[in-house]
Amino acid sequence: MHDPVPRLPSLLEAVLSVGTDLELRATLQHIVDAAAELTEARYAALDMTDPGRDGLRGIRTAQRPESPEPPARPEPLEPPELIVPIHVDDEVFGDLRLAGKRAGAFTDEDEQLVRVLATQAGIAIGNARLYETARQRERWIEGAAAVTTALLSGESAADALMTVAERARRLAEASAGVILQPTEDGGMEIVTASTLDDPGDIVGTVIEPGSPVLEQLLGGEPVFIDDSATDPRMTTHVRHRFGPNMMLPLQAGGRLLGTLALPRRRGGRPYTAVERLLATQFASQAALALVHAEAQHSRERLAVYEDRDRIARDLHDLVVQRLFATGMMLESTQRRSAGTGDADKDVHAMLGRAVDELQSTIQEVRTAIFALQQPPADAPTTFRGKVLREAAGAAAVLGFQPSTRFTGPVENRLAEPVAGRLLTALRRALAAASRRAGVSRVEITVDVTAPLPDGRPGVRLTVFDDGGAGTTVTWQSPL
Repeated sequence: MHDPVPRLPSLLEAVLSVGTDLELRATLQHIVDAAAELTEARYAALDMTDPGRDGLRGIRTAQRPESPEPPARPEPLEPPELIVPIHVDDEVFGDLRLAGKRAGAFTDEDEQLVRVLATQAGIAIGNARLYETARQRERWIEGAAAVTTALLSGESAADALMTVAERARRLAEASAGVILQPTEDGGMEIVTASTLDDPGDIVGTVIEPGSPVLEQLLGGEPVFIDDSATDPRMTTHVRHRFGPNMMLPLQAGGRLLGTLALPRRRGGRPYTAVERLLATQFASQAALALVHAEAQHSRERLAVYEDRDRIARDLHDLVVQRLFATGMMLESTQRRSAGTGDADKDVHAMLGRAVDELQSTIQEVRTAIFALQQPPADAPTTFRGKVLREAAGAAAVLGFQPSTRFTGPVENRLAEPVAGRLLTALRRALAAASRRAGVSRVEITVDVTAPLPDGRPGVRLTVFDDGGAGTTVTWQSPL
């Protein structure tokens, strides 16, 4: 055996070089290059025992300038070879393989030097793994914190789901981030998709009931897939676009909100055990943030509703009562001022108009009180609420809010299908008013106390606008 001491400086340099970088791929490349340099080998490669653990494939030396262009897929090294295993934490990480020594065959001295290098390489790989795991954990924790902050800032439900999908896709380096939610018939549907490319027909894709993967997803279990295109559990029409995939439950407090799926492209790097763990933890944190955001949104809506209810009570207890009292005072004055003189007649008429205006104002205030008492952002269920919704919709086109007035117990006396026909007539009248020029005022009146010409009880809808010479649309129907 040759004395390795003369090559000790080269060995020390090689040992130092493998620890100069904490990034795992760079560390492995340093090991391969250092082994080739130390033994004067033309080719060197590091074949890993479990490539999926670190998400890396074999590492090889860069082609020497004097060597021919390497093939697209590197061929196995030809003998004579020198093969030395690399151990990391008592496990075989892989084999360091060298071939093509320039000065003949590999010697025992070469093997001894490479074994020393392999020992140091095992330490460097372990350190690089720890560093990479720490970096990944830090990124996922920061991502989860950013998602929580965004969700609690008051985003809508759709925006919240997109925030989760987008952030998870970037953290996982996935081709897409999609969220599925249970359907009424027992399947799951993609409701949100964040992709590198045009999502196309991904949103709306449904996993039909009976799919092999569905039981796990609805049960809140994570599903890990090596290749979506070939896995028999995958049944959707978009599966052929993707390869490795993680499908993670969005579950909090025993409640399943949906599933977060993170597919990579076909042929993409498989997910490592660390990535699977971190992504699962992220999904749990995101689900908790979604629940908290939903609760916060509900509290805010409740606060708005309570405030609106207080305003409605104040309007009713103070404004309406004062207006009503003023109206009674005017009516009393009107009766006392009744006389035969022209001046008395004028005063009497003016008081009558004032009383009518007050009654109209009282009716409009009561309508406003009713609108305030409707739950915010909810579809109205009462007839009054539906009329107010039509008026609000017309306001967006007209540029002002139409005046709305109800006469009589509309909720008690007006039932379907009459109410539906009245709403249709109201929409048509408001649409016609919005098309007329010069309209600055629209008045809507629904009266269930006005009898029909034949004496039967009926409902009358009147829509007046001041466009041109003024237009009045009247619709009526038996109750």
